[in-house]
Amino acid sequence: MNIDLSINTELARKILTGFVRTEITRAGFSRALVGLSGGLDSAVACALAAEALGPKNVLAIRMPYRSSAPDSLQDAELVADQLGVSMETIEITEMAEPLLHRDPQISNVRKGNILARTRMIVLYDQSEVFKGLVVGTSNKTEILLGYTTLWGDMAAAINPLGDLYKTQLRQLGRALALPASVLEKPPSADLWVGQTDEGEMGLTYDEVDRLLFLLVDQRFTPEECVEAGFDSAFVQKVMTRIRRNHFKRLMPPIAKLSNRTAGYDFLYPRDWGT
Repeated sequence: MNIDLSINTELARKILTGFVRTEITRAGFSRALVGLSGGLDSAVACALAAEALGPKNVLAIRMPYRSSAPDSLQDAELVADQLGVSMETIEITEMAEPLLHRDPQISNVRKGNILARTRMIVLYDQSEVFKGLVVGTSNKTEILLGYTTLWGDMAAAINPLGDLYKTQLRQLGRALALPASVLEKPPSADLWVGQTDEGEMGLTYDEVDRLLFLLVDQRFTPEECVEAGFDSAFVQKVMTRIRRNHFKRLMPPIAKLSNRTAGYDFLYPRDWGT
């Protein structure tokens, strides 16, 4: 079955830069921060923010841990230089290691979550210094599969990438003329040596994006996806991940006691009164 995930990159670029500009300014700010890892997602987010607000109003922050790949730092610098944005480097090793060292048997998952949340602390601290809002870098594939750390890399004031699958982000990255080393490298959160997104999840972005497009955008049933040529076990694996991680896509549920509860009855949009 031919599944077309191509996007109009010119239109997407116009919509997303407009989104960044509108959401930042309506909150009373004119500046933005991006955690720049050297990977594709953060590079695209930084490029959109620079185009929307002007490079001088964007701060890119590198937050390496002692095991971070050297090429990640180099690629982040390439992106910042190309975009003309300011960049700071804040090492997180000394912040994270006291907690990491409490348990000699700590798993890679726990370690990765700690590093992601440490970076979130740094970003939000620097947002107060820079007087800007944090721009998110999680894409649609990650959000649907739950391949994100709650209150870690998911933490942001706005997210211009959340409705683009990873394969679509590659298209936008090429249209933004990002460095080839960023566009071509295997996706990785750089949480431990040799870690890659696809290796950790046990799937490829190309295949899972095609399936997610049918399940989510086209509203196919799992059975229809199998009829379209996808392996039944793979479909069930993806469906399970979507269901189990739904809580990550919601604000924490509030127990209802009054007549008007935030998120239930009190549903005014955030621009109410403007």
